[in-house]
Amino acid sequence: MNTPEERPNPDEALARARAAREQMAAALDEDQAPKPHEPVGWQPIWKRPRKPKSKAARKKELREQRQRLQEAAKRRLAARNSRRPRSRQNRIGNAAARRDARALSRVRHSGAWLW
Repeated sequence: MNTPEERPNPDEALARARAAREQMAAALDEDQAPKPHEPVGWQPIWKRPRKPKSKAARKKELREQRQRLQEAAKRRLAARNSRRPRSRQNRIGNAAARRDARALSRVRHSGAWLW
């Protein structure tokens, strides 16, 4: 544990923080807004200025989205209805499972008692 002599005074720490507040705010604000005459380089999407879309652009985007969704629905329907051959590994696994089930069924329905 710290002794009282080693512990900093909370009032002093608060006074130091208040004194450095403007300096910290200036450092944080430094990168936020570009100067009007400077060319703006790449910026993440959340820092780019918002440009409202025109009504035509919004409708075009929605039309494309609707088209994409409809095509995806058609693909899902076609995939569900298709009779594609399954992979060999899948067939082998199912065949083995069927064989096991068949053998268990034979044992279960036979008159043999396995105690």
